[in-house]
Amino acid sequence: MTSEDLDVLVVGAGVSGIGMGCALKTQCPDKTFAILERRRNVGGTWDLFRFPGIRSDSDMYTYGYQLRPWNDFRVLGDGKSIRAYLAETARANGVDTHIRYGLKATQASWSSAEQRWTVAALDESGATPRQWRCRQLVMGSGYYNHDAGYTPEFAGIEHFEGTVVHPQHWPEALDHQGRRIVVIGSGATAATLVPAVAAAAAHVTMLQRSPSYYFSVPASDPLTRMLGRVLPRRWAFAFARRRNLLLAHWLYVASRRWPNAMRKFLLGQVEKHLAGKADMRHFTPAYMPWDQRLCIVPDADLFTAIKSGKASVATDQISGFKGRTVLLHSGAQLEADILVTATGLELQSFGGMQVTIDGTPYLPQQHMFYKGVLMEGAPNFAWIVGYTNASWTLKADLASSYLCRLLNFLDAKGHGAVIARDREGNMLEESILGNLNSGYIQRGAERVPRQGRKAPWRVRHHYPSDKAMLLDAPIDDGVLAFEPRRPGDQDERLLAREALAA
Repeated sequence: MTSEDLDVLVVGAGVSGIGMGCALKTQCPDKTFAILERRRNVGGTWDLFRFPGIRSDSDMYTYGYQLRPWNDFRVLGDGKSIRAYLAETARANGVDTHIRYGLKATQASWSSAEQRWTVAALDESGATPRQWRCRQLVMGSGYYNHDAGYTPEFAGIEHFEGTVVHPQHWPEALDHQGRRIVVIGSGATAATLVPAVAAAAAHVTMLQRSPSYYFSVPASDPLTRMLGRVLPRRWAFAFARRRNLLLAHWLYVASRRWPNAMRKFLLGQVEKHLAGKADMRHFTPAYMPWDQRLCIVPDADLFTAIKSGKASVATDQISGFKGRTVLLHSGAQLEADILVTATGLELQSFGGMQVTIDGTPYLPQQHMFYKGVLMEGAPNFAWIVGYTNASWTLKADLASSYLCRLLNFLDAKGHGAVIARDREGNMLEESILGNLNSGYIQRGAERVPRQGRKAPWRVRHHYPSDKAMLLDAPIDDGVLAFEPRRPGDQDERLLAREALAA
């Protein structure tokens, strides 16, 4: 088994992993690091999901990295553009040469005696297993299970004679031209898929158990385009980022403070876009805004598809299947050649990797999340998790910069390990994913870390307070415990760096 010794090992070459690599390059240039990526390309989620119309559900000015802003006038980026943006960002910052592809991290074990993690990775092409040793382990693999999405058990599905596909594993060769399609679900994936396939399909029906909130935004940003003609483009894009950050923040805050007013506003917008072409009961949720994540649609494309007659919405539940017919509880029937189960995702922690500390299994659901970055009781172990109520990358950027601050602090003080310890019994029986009641969050709540009673254990999903806490607050805050670097370790690290440089 081959082995490699590094300062930092990052797992995942998606948005979080690439961002962490860029931060290491700019803020910790003397650190040796590698990024393990299971897939053969950068992108993570954006390389995995290839269904028609795949795009961001956050605006790209805040979804892009602060160090390399999104420089396109499209507000929502499509999957191909986002993959290209991530690859170009990695290449421009010299991170691409640190990525090791085709490797699935399966186990990580911490040795207090050595003050190091040993990470085992499976080469899924069948080659020799690999092993890494590192001082700092950073998980950048998000919290979705990339092996399988969530599909509920549909009674009688074996009697369906058409094609069944989950968006997470969309067949490249699937031909939907002239087909009747039923998309089960009403979240962001369904809202993306329906208008994307409607033009070529015979008809598309979005079948939902209950409605979601939708908010239409311009596909292209006319104000930023105008400013880009009279100002340096970087200024125009920086302005767009700050503006959209504030807009998204206040949209969320308003939804929590004045839910009835925001409900009226959001439903009024939908009603205006539909122009009487669909029954509003299909678009009137039973919950309040931001009890589940808001679905963003560009240029009202979902409503345009419905108004054209190429798409429709049914609010019902499945009772069975017969041939190419979906039977509903109401007695209605939907004809389908293709059934798309846009029924959500499965949560998991650490990409499914098994973690032990000095031989004892470490279970994330039994621990809290310090400042939304470090795992409680796990030495030198970080997990980059983005926001649920704003762009993922906003938090990922902050977390990466904080980790670099922490690494530099450890070096300056001669520390070999840092551990976040709760001495006050702050843990609550809530997950870190906030107060959203989305199905995938409710199903997976027991697989992710616990919420804390107060800071720094309280994960607030609030950019302004996180920015102050992660970028400005002292590293040594009385909660973190530090251990001195073991004798002789500095010399070993210098020799390792010199060997790599040679």
